[in-house]
Amino acid sequence: MKIHEYQAKEVFAGAGIPVPGGEVATTPTEAFEIAQRFNTPVMVKSQVHVGGRGKAGGIKYAENAEAAKVLAQKILGMDIKGLEVKKVLVTVAEDIISESYVGIILDRATKKPVIMVSPAGGVDIEEVAAKTPEKIHKLYVDPVLGLKPFQARNLAYKLYRDIGQVRKAADIIMKLYGVFWSTDASLVEINPLITNTAGEVLALDAKINIDDNGLYRQPVIEAMRDLDAEDPYEVEAREGDLSFVKLDGNIGCIVNGAGLAMATMDLVKRYGGEPANFLDIGGSSNPQKVVTAMNIILSDPKVRAILINIFGGITRCDDVANGIVAAFKQLNPTVPVVVRLTGTNEKEAYRILKSVNLPSADTLDDVVKKAIELAGVE
Repeated sequence: MKIHEYQAKEVFAGAGIPVPGGEVATTPTEAFEIAQRFNTPVMVKSQVHVGGRGKAGGIKYAENAEAAKVLAQKILGMDIKGLEVKKVLVTVAEDIISESYVGIILDRATKKPVIMVSPAGGVDIEEVAAKTPEKIHKLYVDPVLGLKPFQARNLAYKLYRDIGQVRKAADIIMKLYGVFWSTDASLVEINPLITNTAGEVLALDAKINIDDNGLYRQPVIEAMRDLDAEDPYEVEAREGDLSFVKLDGNIGCIVNGAGLAMATMDLVKRYGGEPANFLDIGGSSNPQKVVTAMNIILSDPKVRAILINIFGGITRCDDVANGIVAAFKQLNPTVPVVVRLTGTNEKEAYRILKSVNLPSADTLDDVVKKAIELAGVE
């Protein structure tokens, strides 16, 4: 789950990380009023869940409140990488002396949080890693021992020479690690971490991504979820207890189990097709899940065939078959569907499916080849 910059800054501020003053506006008039209250030059920043906002024209400098109003009018409603801007953050414009980068992610290989710092901030960290990897410094943190103050100071010395700024940056790094740990985050990032003419060290930007598996114990964070900023079909899938990720292919996949879903997608690619999605209906036998899954996949105009691949263990094949029949009655799919059901109650499942006369296959290879054929892929 992603949250907006202004929400991440609220979390940072609550943890004691210094951020510039700012408020959110949803109309040009609100932006004008906020800028008037600050009575300084401000930045008007679009709030969408994508990077590259500045390059897209979604971040602008306003010298006064009237300029903030004009800029907010231009930015609100703007389309940035397919997302409509519905909110802007009006925040104090800082006189920047230097820009650095601080971020924390979970490294799956070592099973540890890794803190990354770089004196080259304010640009895409991926670009820094590709062109000047020597400018990125990493620390893998023992999750039992946690981050120690001396380790944070060592990282801060990679960013600053002034001892006062080192101490401030070390304090921010310690607090950022606390945010990472306490919010069940998969990523926390400050880009850039700046120094200004007043000698302050501030988080000019803020980013937090939360691990969905931890949301059950993060009610405050979960309340920040902006459904308007998410793919509506991913929202529908989540509400239906499905795991769904949209891809760019034309063969829709409905599978039970993440491993089997990945294997199915791999075979689609191997035999020359392109999967349109990852969709795991999970281990339960609720027929409504199949209806929801079919509805989501049929909403994609690129889909030219649907492949259903079920291995019945806990999941009962007859319940999935009932869901398929219900989906046909409710949705009247106009694209071909091919099915493979094996395992618990598979004979009963195929008896149920006779009513919709679907083509089927006995093996994973065969069902994939059949789906590709039905999609007209050469």
